[in-house]
Amino acid sequence: MGHALCACARGSLSIEGQRYLLLQRLGEGGFSYVDLVERLQDGRFYALKRILCHDKEDRREALHEVEMHGLFEHPNILRLEAHCMVEKGPKHEAWLLLPFLRRGTLWSEVEALRDKGTFLPEERIVPILLGICRGLEAIHAKGYAHRDLKPTNVLLDDEEQPVLMDLGSMNQACIEVKGSREAMALQDWAAQRCTISYRAPELFTVERDCVIDERTDIWSLGCVLYCMMFGEGPYDLIFQKGDSVALAVQNQLHVPASGRYSAALEHLLSSMMAVNPQDRPHISYILDQLEGLQAAPSGQDTTRI
Repeated sequence: MGHALCACARGSLSIEGQRYLLLQRLGEGGFSYVDLVERLQDGRFYALKRILCHDKEDRREALHEVEMHGLFEHPNILRLEAHCMVEKGPKHEAWLLLPFLRRGTLWSEVEALRDKGTFLPEERIVPILLGICRGLEAIHAKGYAHRDLKPTNVLLDDEEQPVLMDLGSMNQACIEVKGSREAMALQDWAAQRCTISYRAPELFTVERDCVIDERTDIWSLGCVLYCMMFGEGPYDLIFQKGDSVALAVQNQLHVPASGRYSAALEHLLSSMMAVNPQDRPHISYILDQLEGLQAAPSGQDTTRI
């Protein structure tokens, strides 16, 4: 049974033959919103993501997100419980029924600590980052990349295990770009689908003959780690001030010496933030480093980079 929540029903709906009560709005973006719903059969709570579809292309993209969910059954990737496409006059809505994790996002955790003037300790960062990496490893193993990894797209369950969500920007891991037209098309796509302050440098100005691979996720992973260590992403403030993120990411990131974290973790962060994607490690290497950090006695430096 679901845990008791203080919420008033705002109507009901049906998905794949099951009835659900609409309880409250959890969040919304430019083209979707998420509601808390309760299944009448057993009182369990779910998050219902509703994607607004104005045309066939929107419907295709929503079904792509459904398809991506269907590829995985992994503890660190949010599972899809049910889905349907609903007609709303001339438009459609794609309904995706997802597990409800009451702790919310990794960003909520970081923000709450930052507001208290404190930060995540390394002994919490490492297992969270390990879980994120295991989810990414499963995605990369299928030949895909997430492309929009950020703290608001990582949920935490009751045991503080991270769960990757929002798979709508996922596409093939290795993209071979041939010519200026393909380069501009990929650049435009990235501008729409990859959050600017977590977007890899090679997606800001796509070269006319190049290969973009899954290491765009490694850059974003580095930004997530930086956020956990310092309370905000490395380029969040630049974006908020209206300065050029595209210009800022072309320079090697300086990792502040905080004294809170081991040299090994700081070096790992620096390796993820290499401007040249060919200099960034693959996810298997990062997992190996993190497992070494987790196994090391507290306070012992395990630098192997």
